[in-house]
Amino acid sequence: MNQPVRTGPGVTDEAISLGVLTDMTGPFKGTSVLRIRGYELYLEQVNKRGGVCGRRIELKQKDHAYDVQKALDGYFELEPQVLGFIDVTGQPMTAAIEPDLMQTRALTVPGSWAASLLGNPHMMIVGTTYDLDIINGLDHYKRKGALNTGDMIGHLHLKGSFGDNALEGSRFVAENWDMRISEQAVTETTANLATQIAALKAADAKVLVLSLTPPQTAAAVGIAAQLGWTVPILSSAVSYDPAIMQSPVAPVFTQQVLLTSPVAPWNADAQGVRELRDGYQQRWPGEPGSLNTVHGYTVALAYVAVLEKACEKKDLTRDGVLRAFHETNAIDTLGLTGQLRFSLVGRPSATQSYMSRPDVATPGTLKVEQNLFESELVKLKGTRAR
Repeated sequence: MNQPVRTGPGVTDEAISLGVLTDMTGPFKGTSVLRIRGYELYLEQVNKRGGVCGRRIELKQKDHAYDVQKALDGYFELEPQVLGFIDVTGQPMTAAIEPDLMQTRALTVPGSWAASLLGNPHMMIVGTTYDLDIINGLDHYKRKGALNTGDMIGHLHLKGSFGDNALEGSRFVAENWDMRISEQAVTETTANLATQIAALKAADAKVLVLSLTPPQTAAAVGIAAQLGWTVPILSSAVSYDPAIMQSPVAPVFTQQVLLTSPVAPWNADAQGVRELRDGYQQRWPGEPGSLNTVHGYTVALAYVAVLEKACEKKDLTRDGVLRAFHETNAIDTLGLTGQLRFSLVGRPSATQSYMSRPDVATPGTLKVEQNLFESELVKLKGTRAR
């Protein structure tokens, strides 16, 4: 006799519901919409082949417009209706609902790669954290001869989980490679970055690292150009918006900026990305995708892999899904990101990064300079973390 599948919130005999709590009308609207397209495409493919445990997967979405109170309202409305959350966008929003997640035990994917979230057993961080991305990027510049022993690294960062975590990467590089670091901190509302960029130039930084919002990144690169400062610039991919390549600073981005990312750019030549592009063009002919689309598709792939493992154990309760999550130790994403491992508590699920150059002629506006790469320094950091 077949053992019945145990179920909980968000699971019926026909469907599994997952929550999306994101910004569809606020400052991150553009990236959120493209990421959701990635979820939708992968889940459509899964549903066409029979879903998970004979159940189709559905998304229930709420827009918080990057407002914490709206996020809380949306969360409390969605939470009883869903098995877990495939997307919670925004660090302040994630922080606001985190205490309740500890009670509800719903597996949640934050729209973030902040290492500070790794200690939460209910959070699924899909890919390399911000600090490791920066280490991999600075290693790339070192191997190209742009950074040498004794050099100064300049880092302009946002205060908060993203910027602080990215800065940890620069500090670790400076400490281990006998380099120096000059730091400047701003908030998301800082509009004029001229003082900070001038200070980092005066410190004679050989590489400028930016961990900012996309508009601030565009402004910072523009100010550097105005000052005639032509140093190599490294930025996390979350600080980049493809719309920048339609602006006056586009040529400077092409010439000076390198982006490091946990997931592949849209135009990467990896099997997983090729399959994604083919499916996307069939579903939305003529529409461009982006790195954000790849991110969404990758997250959906990882979440479904966990659900399938829970299905094998005949347990689609929230506790069953969490157990499956913590037992998942090898998801091959075919180059969408590095191999994913969620079984090492407190450790990133992947440690490799892509390096890309902004290029207006490349679909998705990012041209791969280096495929998935892991610095020896990242391995050292992992050893120390244990």
